[in-house]
Amino acid sequence: MSQTARAASTQPPILLRETLGSIAVLTLNRPQARNSLSEGLLAELHAALNDIHDDARVRAVVIAANGSAFSAGHDMKELTARRTDADRGRAYFAEIMNACSAMMQAIVQLPKPVVAAVQGVATAAGCQLVASCDLAISSEAATFATPGVDIGLFCSTPMVALSRNVPRKQAMEMLLTGEPISAATAQGIGLVNRVVAAGTERDAAIALAQKVALKSAYTVKLGKAAFYRQAEMNLADAYRYAAEVMTENMMARDAEEGIGAFIEKREPKWQDR
Repeated sequence: MSQTARAASTQPPILLRETLGSIAVLTLNRPQARNSLSEGLLAELHAALNDIHDDARVRAVVIAANGSAFSAGHDMKELTARRTDADRGRAYFAEIMNACSAMMQAIVQLPKPVVAAVQGVATAAGCQLVASCDLAISSEAATFATPGVDIGLFCSTPMVALSRNVPRKQAMEMLLTGEPISAATAQGIGLVNRVVAAGTERDAAIALAQKVALKSAYTVKLGKAAFYRQAEMNLADAYRYAAEVMTENMMARDAEEGIGAFIEKREPKWQDR
């Protein structure tokens, strides 16, 4: 084995995966780089999500991070190194931005709920990652920002997820000023669900994921997909589509079982179909 290969083999994994019952915990593990979303980390996150997609043993996902930062966004050193390319990095920049966008969409398209456990700073694409998750638990010590404007790079891709989570004027203030907001403010504008004591956010996120995991996986899959699809429709189309989904849901075995259990005052027995 060459020295280079030996050095690479001794490096800790940049993404950790742990299974806690029916919960998959994915932990960003580049603390020395503030968990910036390098090309490698984006690829590993996307691969993990693809692996989980059809795994019936996994009913919910938690995305957490090691170190002081949840994620500082894109790896600017990695991007800047490509300025010496013949096209000054244009092709590589497009590749990375598209890879990041595809990974964020994979979270939304995953048929299981994804909960962010935010222990520290979440900036730019790191803030985008929080916004892309279905649910988010934040440490009271965490802060959130889209500060690209401060370095001449408007957070355009983070803007997509952010603007779909928080009111327009709050999103625009974050994007135009780059100033960080507190966990309490993030909760107030709808970027995170709950704020908990520092150090307890991971356990709180797992507990929330476990609560959802007790529901019918079929119903959660159907409902999550419908939630994001109807959000892009006008009111009449959204109601028309939701009525179709509700009808389909009513025909499902788990809906029949769940309604029967409710009437009979007993716990339902899900078959996830």
